[in-house]
Amino acid sequence: QVQLVESGGGLVQPGGSLRLSCAASGFTLDYYAIGWFRQAPGKEREGVPCISSSDGSTYYADSVKGRFTISRDYAKNTVYLQMNSLKPEDTAVYYCAAGHEGRTVQAMCVMGDFGSWGQGTQVTVSS
Repeated sequence: QVQLVESGGGLVQPGGSLRLSCAASGFTLDYYAIGWFRQAPGKEREGVPCISSSDGSTYYADSVKGRFTISRDYAKNTVYLQMNSLKPEDTAVYYCAAGHEGRTVQAMCVMGDFGSWGQGTQVTVSS
């Protein structure tokens, strides 16, 4: 059974950090592009960073550039999202997704063109 499971969400104060994890089971993440998406109440889903499987290239939304970092641990079949300098506007449910690269990783990220999705983890940034 193909499954993606996110963890690491929670409540953090503005300026703080969190690291989200996305663990895959039933398939190997090595051959898939991976994306982290978020959706806040009343807002559209946003692809925040995405990473290619073919060349390791990345795409970051302007809203998180310089603060968020996506990385892979091939041995653990896990992808991480390190989030620093968190702001209240980062509050959302965060999802990871995996997909075959049929287009550039930027296009995949902007369009949400991923076939497998996790259940999401809540991140709340508040004092």
